[in-house]
Amino acid sequence: MVVSAASDNMWFTGGLVIIGGFTVVFHLLKLAWTCWCGFRVFVLSEVWQVDLKRYGQWAVVTGATSGIGKAYANETVTKPVSLHGPLQLARRGLDVVLISRSSDKLQTVAKEIEAQYGRKARTIQTDFTDGHSIYPAIADGLRGLEIGILVNNVGMAYSENFAYFLEIPNSEQKITHIINCNMLSVTQMTRLVLPGMVERGTGLIINISSEAGTRPQPLLSLYSATKIFITYLSQCLHAEYKSRGITVQCVSPFIVSTNMTHKVPPSCLMKTAPDFAREALNTVGHSSYTSGCLSHALQNIVLTTLLPDWVRFSSFFIRKLESLARSEECQTTEQPKGKED
Repeated sequence: MVVSAASDNMWFTGGLVIIGGFTVVFHLLKLAWTCWCGFRVFVLSEVWQVDLKRYGQWAVVTGATSGIGKAYANETVTKPVSLHGPLQLARRGLDVVLISRSSDKLQTVAKEIEAQYGRKARTIQTDFTDGHSIYPAIADGLRGLEIGILVNNVGMAYSENFAYFLEIPNSEQKITHIINCNMLSVTQMTRLVLPGMVERGTGLIINISSEAGTRPQPLLSLYSATKIFITYLSQCLHAEYKSRGITVQCVSPFIVSTNMTHKVPPSCLMKTAPDFAREALNTVGHSSYTSGCLSHALQNIVLTTLLPDWVRFSSFFIRKLESLARSEECQTTEQPKGKED
């Protein structure tokens, strides 16, 4: 009996060792795969770039006169570009359709593209907060063009700081505007350009989401919800149409120095719009979902680890965000509302 018990104990211990060994190997392989994917997406992509001209002659960019949208359409170089350096849509040989609400800014950016890069630039003036009525005119403006790339960038926030849902300023109007701008624009613009892409068997759609949409974010409730809509829509569309040659990429950045973020000073953690768009565009063909750059990917890992959902949803954390918002309101002066042109 003693021998039998000892034998059973050895078998049990041996089984635990085997299970533990497989568990360790699994997690090591998972870590190695994650590191390889990150290296390929954010490092190799610097020299291993997709030829964007293969998608078609024209790129369409919404919210194209400032921030990330302008940077995608037309890079303002902030540092020397090497022979293997990243190039933006116009610099990579595409003609560009700029869609935004400011006619003057549209003309300025269009002239800049034509003068600096020798590419054609068309403009469509519209306000994406106006809802479904604007899309027939946009369809007319795009008719006859071989659209290879669509960048759904336009977006807006409802408050300069963290705020409770009932504290949304001019809530009756602002809620509708946010949904029209952040959600309806993505679906309707995709509806307009996707048929031509499917017919040609190639195309690229880049949808700009946000880190605020990767996890539910109290005090940014409506903005967070609209951004996760973009993420889910992008992932579903990519699964539906990748077999037909269409790539749908979702880009979910952290804070980028734009009008929407009141031109927060750039740093190693805070990218300028040109720098971010330059790195994010390199990830095309390497990932259908990306933070856009290595810095933001690392921030996502840290934030997810340090702030799991149970912390985000806690009353203590929400009170801290509320206090932070109030302190920022006391320190800042009035600035333009958060909307990308």
